[in-house]
Amino acid sequence: MKLAILDDYQGTAKYLGDWSSLPPGTNVQFFQDHIANEDKLVERLKDFDMVMGMRERTPFTRSILSRLPKLRLLMTTGLRNASFDMEAASDMGIPVCGASGAGEGPTELTWGLILSLLRHIHEEDKRSREGSWGTTVGVGLKGKTLGLIGLGHIGSLVAKVGKAFDMNIIAWSQNMTAELAKECDATLVDKETLFRESDVVSVHLVLSDRSRGLVGAAELELMKSTAFLVNISRGPIVDEKALIDVLERKAIAGAALDTFDVEPLPLSHPLFKTPNTLICPHLGYVTEEGYRAFYSGVIENVRAFLSGEPIRVINEAVLTSAEFRGYN
Repeated sequence: MKLAILDDYQGTAKYLGDWSSLPPGTNVQFFQDHIANEDKLVERLKDFDMVMGMRERTPFTRSILSRLPKLRLLMTTGLRNASFDMEAASDMGIPVCGASGAGEGPTELTWGLILSLLRHIHEEDKRSREGSWGTTVGVGLKGKTLGLIGLGHIGSLVAKVGKAFDMNIIAWSQNMTAELAKECDATLVDKETLFRESDVVSVHLVLSDRSRGLVGAAELELMKSTAFLVNISRGPIVDEKALIDVLERKAIAGAALDTFDVEPLPLSHPLFKTPNTLICPHLGYVTEEGYRAFYSGVIENVRAFLSGEPIRVINEAVLTSAEFRGYN
């Protein structure tokens, strides 16, 4: 059986997972480069029985899956992956199994981005190395208003840290209640109020049909010229063109972004040229602890599948599909 580990950008998968514990005869190959072209991706994977995709780097569409007849098991880090066509995988009898992470990487990155953006840490490091010593004036957090779009697991932890900085916390989402907001030491407001009053707006929603484009031109225009936007959730939640427009016009003070409509972000992308924009390559879940947990989960998934009892199956419909035959 051949197993492909995709999008191993940092070249760490080989060292952060105990691949030797897989059953004898399991051939594992690691790929650091990202392939966006469908034909080239299919050519690479055509001989593999099992594939692990790092969320959400390489999408697996119905078209791609239909061209991989040898594929018996598809895996993702995390317990959901919006870029995998789960219905298509079920139709073709391919189980999609997930793997849990570890730690609070997204929460920590959110605050790293906020602090670097408001205190110009990334800029001052670069300019100091170039010979300019002290060129910016930062913005403090105490007494400022943090607007959270979403108060799920990550959003609620971000709120807790914001409270420690003595910030005023307001929040909104389509299903949020005043009681939930109060539990997180936040005040529920309507969407327009959140964008109008916040000094920092931070997005913490799952990408769905309801959240796609949720932060658009109308919302961005409501923001203060001194306010900042942070998005570590998913790129398409924020209208990219509208964001570029307000950044170029300096209608807002800046943005810190960890997720994008297309990843990796092309070097020619205008976001690399917009003023006061902090770009990260989707680092929210990228920690040593998180990677170790992901790869341990993948190894468990492979062992379980090869034993005839797949675990952590996300597309449960596959288990009753006429096409699903398992490994045995």
